[in-house]
Amino acid sequence: MEALNVVIILALLVVVTLYKGINIVPQGEEWLVERLGKFSRVLKPGLNIIIPYIEAVRQKITTRDIILDIPQQEVITRDNAVILTNAVAFVRVTKPENALYGVENFRVAIQQLIMTTLRSILGEMSLDEALSNREHIKTKLKDAIIDDVADWGVTVKSVEIQDINPSASMQASMERQAAAERERRAIETTAEGNKNAAILEADGKLAAAEREAKAQITLANASAEAIRVISDNIQDKELPAMFLLGDRYINSLEQISKSDNSKFVIYPADLQGAIKGMLGNVFKK
Repeated sequence: MEALNVVIILALLVVVTLYKGINIVPQGEEWLVERLGKFSRVLKPGLNIIIPYIEAVRQKITTRDIILDIPQQEVITRDNAVILTNAVAFVRVTKPENALYGVENFRVAIQQLIMTTLRSILGEMSLDEALSNREHIKTKLKDAIIDDVADWGVTVKSVEIQDINPSASMQASMERQAAAERERRAIETTAEGNKNAAILEADGKLAAAEREAKAQITLANASAEAIRVISDNIQDKELPAMFLLGDRYINSLEQISKSDNSKFVIYPADLQGAIKGMLGNVFKK
C-alpha cells in the first residue's frame, strides 16, 4: 500500500514537472523567463522547454501592434486660449525584456509621455496654428518621444491627433468674434455701396448738366443761325427776331398750360406789340 502511494506521488510529480517544463508560446507573443529570480531568456513562439522549479515564466508580452488611447486634456496655447485635445498611438514591443524591466508599466508610461509632450508642443503655438497644423504637431510629437520609448523596448509606429477643439468658453468667444466681424464687413459693404451709388448719381447729374448745357448752346446757335438766315432773306432786322421770340413765347405758354398746377393761361392782347417792345429794349442795348 505504501509502495502504491509512493508511485502515485511520483507520477503526480512527473506530471507537474512536465507541465511546468513544457511551454507552447502562441504566435504574436513572447514570454520572459527568469531563473531563480533573474532574467534568463525570451521564449519565442512554438514549443519551448524550461527547467521546472528553477526557471519560471515571469511575463507574457504581445508583439502585435498595441493601440494606446491618449485621454483628452486641456491645453493652454501661447496666446492663452484653452483647447481640448486627445490622440491615439500605435506602438509595438520589439524588446520584451526592456519593456518589462525598463519601466514599471510601459503602456501607462507612453500615455503620460505623449500627454506631457503634446501639452508642451501646443503650449508653444497660437490657437490658429494649433487648429491648422495637425500634421506638423504629429510629426513633432513622434520625433520628441521616439528616443525615450526606444529605451523601453518599444517602437512608435504612428501617433495620430484625434481632436483639437477650443473649449466651450473659447468657442462662445470665437462665435461672438465671428459675428462681430461679419457685422463689421456688412457695414463696410453697405457704406461702400452707398458711396458708389452717390458717386454714380453725382456723375449722372454732372453728365446731365453737361448735356443740358451743350443742348442750350446748340439751341442758341441754331436760333442765331435761324435769325441770320431769315434776316438775309427778308432784309428786316426786327421780323426774324419777332418770329423766333413769338414762337418761343407760345411754346412756353403751351408748356405752362400742361402743368397740373396751372388753371389759367393769359395771352397778351397785343402779342406783336409786346414782342416789339422786347425787341426794342434789346436793340437799344
